[in-house]
Amino acid sequence: MNDRLTAIHSSADYGYGISQEQRHKVLRNTYWLLALSLLPTVLGAWLGVATGITQSLRGGVGLIVFMVGAFGFMYAIEKTKNSAAGVPVLLAFTFFMGLMLSRLIGMVLGFKNGSELIMTAFAGTAGVFFVMASLASVIKRDLSGMGKWLMVGALVLMVGAVINVFVGSTAGMMAISVAAIGIFSAYMLYDLKQILDGGETNYISATLSLYMDIFNVFQSLLALLGIMGGERE
Repeated sequence: MNDRLTAIHSSADYGYGISQEQRHKVLRNTYWLLALSLLPTVLGAWLGVATGITQSLRGGVGLIVFMVGAFGFMYAIEKTKNSAAGVPVLLAFTFFMGLMLSRLIGMVLGFKNGSELIMTAFAGTAGVFFVMASLASVIKRDLSGMGKWLMVGALVLMVGAVINVFVGSTAGMMAISVAAIGIFSAYMLYDLKQILDGGETNYISATLSLYMDIFNVFQSLLALLGIMGGERE
């Protein structure tokens, strides 16, 4: 499932022209919208599992549907982020991402301990987010230079994941999952620090970036847990 590795990350001059109050407002609005965005994700995942609508999206077909849908939504979000349509478009995107995640969730639920694996992945993702948010609040140095290196890492991961869709290697899947957890955990720190330092001033863009970080960490953790800890009936 790690073909779904992509993120939009914006940067600006370090803290220029942005007051502490404005930064806290962006962070507060981002957290609220991020929490809200999880509801359509859960709904999309539930609908996908209940109806099996995504079960036919295998291999290259699934990759094409995901890429077209994800990049189309991201383009629309960037175009509408300064208007009233920005939030509904973002929430529609998170519903789509939930649908795309439903195939992996359905596979994990096929294990005897599937529910426990999903809860473990959720708790692990929440733990990673808490640690990165705590680090972002105490680290004083400018981390904006991390952005280009993280983007290179994400692009390499995406290429590797696309190749592995056609190769179908379990070892490759595990390696990609571990690397994705590391890279997107670092991206959480980077994106949160951007908000706190005033490098990101649009809460819709900030929410999109953090959502993709969380989505990729959760998906990778779940895939890894399914491979290593899944118990057959």
